[in-house]
Amino acid sequence: MNIDLCAEAREYGIQTRKALEAAGGDELLRLAESADPARRGDAVVPLLDELGAWDLDVRGDADELEAAAALCRSAGYWGIPYPVAERLSRPADLDVDALVVVGGEMVAPVAGLDLRLAAVTLDGERSIATPRPPTGSPRHSGFVVPLDLTPVDRDGAKDIALALVLPIWTLLGTLDRALELTRDHVLVREQFGQPLARMQGVQFQLTDAEVERTGVDVLARYALWSIQTGSDDAIEDALALRLAALEAAQVVFRVSHQLHGASGFCDETTLSWLSRYSLPVRRLPFGPSVTTDVLTRRVGRNGLQGPFGDAVAEVAS
Repeated sequence: MNIDLCAEAREYGIQTRKALEAAGGDELLRLAESADPARRGDAVVPLLDELGAWDLDVRGDADELEAAAALCRSAGYWGIPYPVAERLSRPADLDVDALVVVGGEMVAPVAGLDLRLAAVTLDGERSIATPRPPTGSPRHSGFVVPLDLTPVDRDGAKDIALALVLPIWTLLGTLDRALELTRDHVLVREQFGQPLARMQGVQFQLTDAEVERTGVDVLARYALWSIQTGSDDAIEDALALRLAALEAAQVVFRVSHQLHGASGFCDETTLSWLSRYSLPVRRLPFGPSVTTDVLTRRVGRNGLQGPFGDAVAEVAS
């Protein structure tokens, strides 16, 4: 089992991050909130077109799936307010541009976008989704709007894992950036005549947050490998990844906000924007409690194989 991304995928992610930075970086998110929701993809979509993002064969080529994951991570690093992962997850057998997983609430962060949208439930029921017009400010809604669903079929089992995993790669990129910003902050901010980074309590907090982020990194690559190999456990692996990522996000953003202090909640601080616009992927299609319940019911007493399953079995024997 090799869960490392191929060199081409890693390089694709690096170049995508640089291209997004050149296109505006943090300003892409700030401008999206102040602009018409329908225009939030104006600066991003042409760039991703040039990078060949929508031509990636995520369902048929393992290397291109890894490139798609790296792309999502780069988009999350800059907090790009556009459904990159959802577009990359689109089904091959439906005439749509994007796919979202829906749970108890039929909603998605697709306000104002001219996209043909499909939705899938964990039971595999697929629908054509029509977003309703936005009624509030993106600042409060995160571009989330209700969906009107028209059922199509129940052939979505093959779509679920991919549509769950790629958005978590986006969230992983956001966690990368949140910790990076926090490390930079504690290195330059002084208290009692020394940088915050030299205080043992601060070091412990950052270590805890980094351990959580690193764990999600490993699980994200394992869940991707599970999809690539057509594992029967791909959906369960995707749900386990989602649960771990949501728990890690709570730790990372708690630590980041605490170490930034009050400034971490001000719009002058990039962390505030990343934290606010990470909420849709953290809450939809379901949050930690529902994810735990769904995963528990699916795995029953069998448990999860996981990336360390074989090693654990050998040690136990």
